[in-house]
Amino acid sequence: MTSRINVLGQAIRYALVAGTAGLVAAPAMAQDAPSPTNLDRIEITGSRIRTVDVETAQPVFAISRTDIERQGFSSVADILQNVTAMGSPTISRANALTAGENAGGTYIDMRNLGTQRTLVLVNGKRLGISTSGYQDVSTLPVSAVERIEVLKDGASAIYGSDAMAGVVNIITRSNVTGTTVNVYHGQYSEGDGARDRIDAVTGWSNDRLSLTLALEHSEEDGVWARNRGFSQYGMTDRHPLDASNWTTISQYGQITGLRGPGCTATAGCGYSLNRGSDPTRPGNYHRTDTTPFTGDVSNANDQMHVMYPLKRDSVYFDGRFAITDSINFRTELGYNERESTRQIAGYPLQSSTAGVGSMSINSYFNPFGNQHGYATPTAVAWNRRTWEVPRVTTSELKTYRAVASFDGSFDIGERYFDWEAGYQYNRNELESIATGNLHKARVAAGVGPSFLNTATGKVQCGTAAAPIGYDVCKPWNPLVPYGTTAADGLYGNAELQAWLFPEEVTKGRTTSKNFFANIAGSIVTLPGGDMGFAFGVESRKEDGRYTPDPLAQTGATTNLAAGPTGGDYTVNEAYLELNVPVLADLPGAKELTFNGATRFSDYDTFGNTLNSKFGFKWKPIDSLMVRGTWAEGFRAPTINDLFGGGSETFAQFSDPCDTVFGSSRTSAEVRARCSRDIANAATFRQLRQGGTPVTVATDATPVPFTSGSNPDLTPETSKSKTLGLVWSPGFIQNFNASLDWWKIRIDNTIIADTPSQILIDCYEQGIDARCTRFDRDPVTGIVTNLKFGNRNAGFLETEGYDLDLSYRLDTAFGKFSLNSATTYVSSNIYRSTNDASVVPTTTNGIGSGFRVRSNLVLGWDREDFGMSWTARYYSGVKEQCANIALYPEECSDPNQYAPWYKGSRNYNERGSVTFHDVQFRYNLPWDGTVSVGANNVFDRLGPIMYSKPNSAFSYYGGYDIGRVIYMKYQQRF
Repeated sequence: MTSRINVLGQAIRYALVAGTAGLVAAPAMAQDAPSPTNLDRIEITGSRIRTVDVETAQPVFAISRTDIERQGFSSVADILQNVTAMGSPTISRANALTAGENAGGTYIDMRNLGTQRTLVLVNGKRLGISTSGYQDVSTLPVSAVERIEVLKDGASAIYGSDAMAGVVNIITRSNVTGTTVNVYHGQYSEGDGARDRIDAVTGWSNDRLSLTLALEHSEEDGVWARNRGFSQYGMTDRHPLDASNWTTISQYGQITGLRGPGCTATAGCGYSLNRGSDPTRPGNYHRTDTTPFTGDVSNANDQMHVMYPLKRDSVYFDGRFAITDSINFRTELGYNERESTRQIAGYPLQSSTAGVGSMSINSYFNPFGNQHGYATPTAVAWNRRTWEVPRVTTSELKTYRAVASFDGSFDIGERYFDWEAGYQYNRNELESIATGNLHKARVAAGVGPSFLNTATGKVQCGTAAAPIGYDVCKPWNPLVPYGTTAADGLYGNAELQAWLFPEEVTKGRTTSKNFFANIAGSIVTLPGGDMGFAFGVESRKEDGRYTPDPLAQTGATTNLAAGPTGGDYTVNEAYLELNVPVLADLPGAKELTFNGATRFSDYDTFGNTLNSKFGFKWKPIDSLMVRGTWAEGFRAPTINDLFGGGSETFAQFSDPCDTVFGSSRTSAEVRARCSRDIANAATFRQLRQGGTPVTVATDATPVPFTSGSNPDLTPETSKSKTLGLVWSPGFIQNFNASLDWWKIRIDNTIIADTPSQILIDCYEQGIDARCTRFDRDPVTGIVTNLKFGNRNAGFLETEGYDLDLSYRLDTAFGKFSLNSATTYVSSNIYRSTNDASVVPTTTNGIGSGFRVRSNLVLGWDREDFGMSWTARYYSGVKEQCANIALYPEECSDPNQYAPWYKGSRNYNERGSVTFHDVQFRYNLPWDGTVSVGANNVFDRLGPIMYSKPNSAFSYYGGYDIGRVIYMKYQQRF
């Protein structure tokens, strides 16, 4: 067998296997590498062919165990989130408003193409998924990780569905001898958000047996929105008096719709109780005061998490046994229990829209009813935010993972062959308990007919002639304000709270079962070396169930109604990969190798698909490599895509027909289309919760919309291309550089349709079919009965460059290192329709679409002392202005025209930000290491972003929210 190795290949091998270089990309240190043997053949992410020469045609970025220990991040998710190729997923700890089965997890989103388009592997095998196709990396203990390899191009031909944006392969530890214990404590300098982790890794091995066990317990406290300026109020602490910070649906109770002096004929007025007065007397009410701080309004952010708490317990076991010199048995066993608790403000109940009805004319609590002498008795509508009982959701996810396989090698003549066959099982069990939502029928009964029982001195449901027992109905007076103790008020009334706010339990379960078999080796010897191949088959079944509480399924509570999800699918696959070395050791062609792979996948849901990949690497000289790939990819519809139950949501959206913030303001074409559906199109205003006009471009609907599944979905398809250079010049010792261009286009996208996009397509793009997805209220004109779900339409396309640099310098004063990784996005566009006449929309440089993300790591080690400095850079972006009339100083680029938008739009430039991390460490004489450091050492905050990208607050969800000071101690035995 021909075995070749060169300086650059040695360096990459040393980085990937030994894990000693900091933030190593493909161009690793090119000196001091060990000489490989046939036993050194390893498998690099993106290929199934094991080889001595580990240089590949595709860009692979590696994070070693040493890199992990020299960072101040305490989870796999945090480590990966700071790779420059990553975007920020919509579902994260920064968005407490997230609901459903995926809430509470942490996810990875490469290239900002969506979490479901990034494949996560553990030792080359898939991580378990939810019914929505999300892979929760918080289920992996960081203590068990040996290294992480990030493949930055598509790999569906090798791994199948979902590997469109890239692949993250987490390689776990094995062959450990001895015991290592780590203790970590960190906390924000504001005094909150404490993070504690204790873990232990122990192992024993000899020539035939290796046993490795990793245990980890981790807790991360929450951070309250009220304790950060950007989240303290809806428009941040810059504008605490802005009306959009406050809602008239407050904890003080309010009667609405009365037609008193100065009230409009249609909407009427709102009246609130004078504090401390008798709520049954009509004269004790005043017109609702909307003055911030002192009025009858509330700030929902006071009761919300900006980062919710998280707790994890993990066990991971790796066992390897050499049955013979050429046959091995391996097993991986993992268990993880994750618990998260998210809190948002008490429910903003509006009797007119919540389906609970007005306060009865015969209610004892109705000051304008029959029992208190009012001249013209009437039932009254009312509002009340249930401040006493915030909405809290506790999610507990238990994850089980088991892999059992046999592998080995054999040779025929001088040719080596590797084989593997086994079975993988993943299981996720979810239980979510929600409190804080009101039982509608009980509310209606509580504000229904009631009377004062003179015998008991207590208000009782029903009438004196037909009383209703307290076990059947408990009277409630929602006009009693928060902080006031009253027999029939919520404050301090545990019995009434328990009756009105039932606990809702949601359960979910997903299982993945996969049989796999692979063989790899060499076929023939070509002028450039041995022609390698890999062939494999897989049979995988995904099964998932998500069952909301029966109360939620029937819409009996104010919780968002949701139907059950359930289904399964099976896929049988086969792949073939070839590695063809054409030339070697020739002038101008020190190496020329081509790589090709193809995968056939047969799904029982939609049929079959064939995806292929081709790559090359060419080395004109020893120190320079040119590489490139072309790959097809696909993403199959998930269980939730196909079989999901419909669910209600108070969606954030923008109405183009709004005459202040919508395109109707400047586009006569849009105004004309709006007038078909809205009588007062010339003055129409989008309404937010509470029935008042929106004060920012995007706000929550006052009535719930409905999202659902689509059983007719077909797979997404993609084409990805890369072309790059890897340079390791001999005249600059220990310097390495790589530059890769990449472009990914996804067609037939499964679009998570949004209300905003439906309305844009209807009114701005003139797509009449989209106008059938909603109705409008005949009086107010607001959008109602809107239904949105996934569909196949349009495309996504992104393009850019990755630049990675590394340098090491050994001096008498210690070892210095520099590692830099930069991602530049030159284009990111999408179109949500198949209509080719519609101009694609760009997201590059807008919201969370950063054009540039860059990391720079400087290191210094001398004897037992070391330090590292990291700078994490985010380029500036722009967003739609919040309100140019109120805040012209926060609108740098008004009236900008874009071809994908009808009319002009106001934008505001948001500046760049760099976060700096520092760590100092010292090796103690008793084989221990102590490290102290700070992430975001200068306590920087990113720019305020009122568009709330990837967040529930006016701040990007991927930015640091403060300085984390930490200490780690490691003891080796």
